[in-house]
Amino acid sequence: MVLADLGRKITNALHSLSKATIINEEVLDSMLKEICTALLEADVNIRLVKKLRENVRSVIDFDEMAGGLNKRRMIQSAVFKELVKLVDPGVKPYQPIKGRPNVIMFVGLQGSGKTTTCTKLAYHYQKKNWKSCLVCADTFRAGAYDQIKQNATKARIPFYGSYTEVDPVVIAQDGVEMFKKEGFEFIIVDTSGRHKQEESLFEEMLAVANAVDPDNIIFVMDATIGQACEAQAKAFKEKVDIGSVIITKLDGHAKGGGALSAVAATNSPIIFIGTGEHIVDLEPFKTKPFISKLLGMGDIEGLIDKVNELKLDDNEELIDKIKHGQFTIRDMYEQFQNIMKMGPFSQIMGMIPGFSQDFMTKGGEQESMARIKRLMTMMDSMSDGELDNKDGAKLFSKQPTRVTRVAQGSGVMEREVRDLISQYTKFAAVIKKMGGIKGLFKSGDMTKNVNATQMAKLNQQMAKMIDPRMFQQMGGMSGLQNMMRQLQQGAGGIGNLMSGFGGK
Repeated sequence: MVLADLGRKITNALHSLSKATIINEEVLDSMLKEICTALLEADVNIRLVKKLRENVRSVIDFDEMAGGLNKRRMIQSAVFKELVKLVDPGVKPYQPIKGRPNVIMFVGLQGSGKTTTCTKLAYHYQKKNWKSCLVCADTFRAGAYDQIKQNATKARIPFYGSYTEVDPVVIAQDGVEMFKKEGFEFIIVDTSGRHKQEESLFEEMLAVANAVDPDNIIFVMDATIGQACEAQAKAFKEKVDIGSVIITKLDGHAKGGGALSAVAATNSPIIFIGTGEHIVDLEPFKTKPFISKLLGMGDIEGLIDKVNELKLDDNEELIDKIKHGQFTIRDMYEQFQNIMKMGPFSQIMGMIPGFSQDFMTKGGEQESMARIKRLMTMMDSMSDGELDNKDGAKLFSKQPTRVTRVAQGSGVMEREVRDLISQYTKFAAVIKKMGGIKGLFKSGDMTKNVNATQMAKLNQQMAKMIDPRMFQQMGGMSGLQNMMRQLQQGAGGIGNLMSGFGGK
């Protein structure tokens, strides 16, 4: 989770209310001091921090507060609202319209990750079945066109640029006109990066904007420069009408708060945040879910969106297999593929209520992803007969030479292959039990369709499979039972299933 340190400090400050016997002015001031210190350490502008403190104090008046009111909840709610205001200027972002050309112009500082972000955004919309493309109008930086060409080719995104034309206005006009004729819906124009002091480059930026008449101008901010974002943002805002902001390099940098607070200077909404160097590391930004994740309260809406992108409802063959208690090694391989598609584990964990933001460290996340890739590599070395066998574990147990062959083919130790088979056996055992429970996949609350003994056995089987730390975070057996209640209508209830991880 980005800004994990800041989120942890604010959460600890709010938790101090729960420890206090009496909630009074002294307790409130102490909590606000902790929160303001945390924001300042994250490089948030002191003027904005002071405003946040004053706004919370103006809402909480202990003398006027009725006796029956929950003071803790009121204070926590006031802090949450002010944190949302800190990153939300109250302006609705531009919404592209499908079926017509939307011209999006990128502007930003040198080294902010602007060109890489152009490709990320084009790829994001391409995944959603938009016809997206890139136009490189950056003739100032050597290698800019080569970078766009390389990134776009890798992501299979159409692009336009020139090695010979030196006028960025001509390139931008020709590229946009060409893609409009070809029926593209999302046309991104990348411009030269610049510094606030470079007046000639600002004039160039203005000339490109006048030439292509963009529907939206996106300002790309680098989170690592902290408060300096504000002065830069104002300089850009004075020259062109910035419609939205994308903040890059937010993956754990200490000065991210400064970049977030600089949004107030542009009076433009943040639409995406960059959380890594890979093409998929671009998250849509929504203020309330972002603050909710920051404080460890989860983002169920975002989690369901992630799951829905996988189109699990379409996998009727797998649902039918589960109904009959069947689960092959290939089925497990496909589930690992789904996990990889959902994105980094830390993002997913941050969306689940009840999980701490640092439940999975950066190192732990990379280790887990590497582990899954290693398991998939082993399965890539298996034959179709091994992958599709209804009882793959027995096949490997009866013929140990298969273990040796898979280990040699994937470059791992035989012990690792046996561990993989052991993990598969645990998964298959749960699926078999699920398939044997009558009424489990009927519509409605499944706890009404099965008896208590069957449900208890299934819960116990699943508990054995879950990492002890995760089991505790889920709320133990009661949390697991709540999660299982949400498993309705096979994969169709996956959104509800995910909400059960909160252990509520």
